[in-house]
Formats: sequence, structure tokens, C-alpha cells
Amino acid sequence: MSEMQDYKSRLSDPASRKFETFSYLPAMKAEDIKKQVEYLVKKGWNPAIEHIEPEHMMDSYWYMWKLPMFGETDVDKVLAEAEACHKANPNNHVRLIGYNNFNQSQGASMVIFRGKTV
Repeated sequence: MSEMQDYKSRLSDPASRKFETFSYLPAMKAEDIKKQVEYLVKKGWNPAIEHIEPEHMMDSYWYMWKLPMFGETDVDKVLAEAEACHKANPNNHVRLIGYNNFNQSQGASMVIFRGKTV
């Protein structure tokens, strides 16, 4: 078995905190985010955008940016809303969610823009 890396995430150190699977990877570039939106739309999931201040990211409540985009299939419209949320809240984490109607759950949830950590 290979050596496992310990990510030293601590509540006392906001800069070290990890959230969701993709946070262990480098920040997503625009083309990476577009691929994720394309995936959500291809799966038939409803995209939604949420945001939160970095110091509160461990809370279970994130602010919803407008309503979920029910039935939206235009990738550019979803990306425009994500960018608008990020522009309006430049210091906040912004995440993309894909709601799966069939399972009535989140099919995907990932932070696409990282806010400034303390």
C-alpha cells in the first residue's frame, strides 16, 4: 500500500481547512469549471450557485445565489451566474451544485472560486 498523505486541516488555522473533494487539488481554471458545468447539464441536473464567507465555511448553511436554475441547459448562462456571484462576493467561497431530480439530492457540489482566507 502506498503512503497516505496527511492534510493538516485544523479549525484553528483557516488557511489549512479543506472542504469537499476538489479542495485538495489546485484551484480550478475557467476551462475546468466549464467542464464541470457541462457534466451537470449533460446529466440533466439542475445547477445552483451558493456562496459563504471563508470564516464560516464549516457551517452547514451557505447563501443561495438566486434560485436554482431549474431546467437550464445553457452552459454559458450557468457560468455567467457563477461569475456574477463571484464578482458580487469576491472574498467568499462560491460553489456549484447539481441537483438530481430523480434521487432528490445533490448529485455534485464543488467549490469553484475560493475566497480569501485569513
